[in-house]
Amino acid sequence: MPTPPPADVIEPHTWTNEIQTRAEFDRRLATGSLVGLTIQGLHLDLDPVPDLTGVEVAGTLFVGCRFASRQVGADLVRRGANVVPPFSGLAYPTQPPHLYTPEELAAGFTEGGFEAMYDTRVYAHFRAHGGALPDVREALGQRLHDHGVDNALADATRTWLTTHGPQSVVGVMGGHAVPRGSAPYRMAAVLGRELARAHRLVVTGGGPGVMEAANLGAYLSTRPAEELTAAIDLLATAPDFTDHDRYTAVALQVRKVFGRSITPPGDGTEPVTDYRADSAALTTGDLDWATCGGLAIPTWLYGHEPANLFAGRIAKYFSNAIREDTILRLARGGIVFAPGRAGTVQEVFQAATKTYYGTDGASGAYVFLDRAYWTTELPVESLLRPLLSTSPFGDLSDTIHLTDDAHEAVHLLTAQGGAPC
Repeated sequence: MPTPPPADVIEPHTWTNEIQTRAEFDRRLATGSLVGLTIQGLHLDLDPVPDLTGVEVAGTLFVGCRFASRQVGADLVRRGANVVPPFSGLAYPTQPPHLYTPEELAAGFTEGGFEAMYDTRVYAHFRAHGGALPDVREALGQRLHDHGVDNALADATRTWLTTHGPQSVVGVMGGHAVPRGSAPYRMAAVLGRELARAHRLVVTGGGPGVMEAANLGAYLSTRPAEELTAAIDLLATAPDFTDHDRYTAVALQVRKVFGRSITPPGDGTEPVTDYRADSAALTTGDLDWATCGGLAIPTWLYGHEPANLFAGRIAKYFSNAIREDTILRLARGGIVFAPGRAGTVQEVFQAATKTYYGTDGASGAYVFLDRAYWTTELPVESLLRPLLSTSPFGDLSDTIHLTDDAHEAVHLLTAQGGAPC
């Protein structure tokens, strides 16, 4: 029988040798040695261009950094450094230093519509280079990108987890095709709002439907409930996510009308692959994003779906497998399953496997919204409850709850400790 991995395998680690901001790089550079450090995604070709000629660089790893010339990189290698330069010809950075913001994914929409968005252009590149089965060069670029997202996600969530604990992170799963303005959409939005107001970090898969609704509720969590209703009514004028341009335009209109925008690096005018600003404000120490939309973790495997533009931070991956595991690993405070089809059912049992074996530690409640759906239309409960009752850690079937009320769902997820309310 499988046993949980050792605690050190799943606990977040802090790597003090990873340098991701220009300020920290300059501080280390002033000591005269970069030995053993990993320098990630920095623009070392911008003024003031650092003088690296007299610096010790034995064993230093430069990943996705830009230098003033090729000669600089070659000289570093001659002196014992390892250099993995940014790949040319990619539509995305190979080492993003921070999670995406909605503004970054939507960059280009105002000028050229959905097809001109950064998010859409990356998806077009992804499809043109083999999709989920890319050639070796593209695969390396995608893996480096996703590792950068892993790093940025750990940085972005570290302060939250230190302050509130792992039981304060709640996942929300459900159908991507739920129309804006529908009863399930409104329920998910209320759920997201109330969870955020209870100091929970809302995490979704970053798609449309239930996922967008939950992030929307968290996005407007500090505003009156009437404003959430008004925002949904406005979004309902473009209910179908397959109508890409209208769907995205109305989302951006809601962001403009209701505010609560998170400022991207610099002045917001740089292209998304040009990370010129110090990214510290987008990583450690800043929790505004957590209470302004929460976290979304989508994938370009489903890049045909419009980006969810209401999350405070977006960890977008190429690998869907990494993305799905990451959502469930983070959601230690419980998961809400709204009605959905095959994808949602897959997530139910993938999560149940982690809970059954204690893979990521203790799990919170499993709350199924719409009792009739989960007991009659898709009777998942009838299989899940006896399964969890036989866990090596005892009978865990009492973690399963069914309800038709978003407020009751929030109570179930917040009544068992976790973050202070």
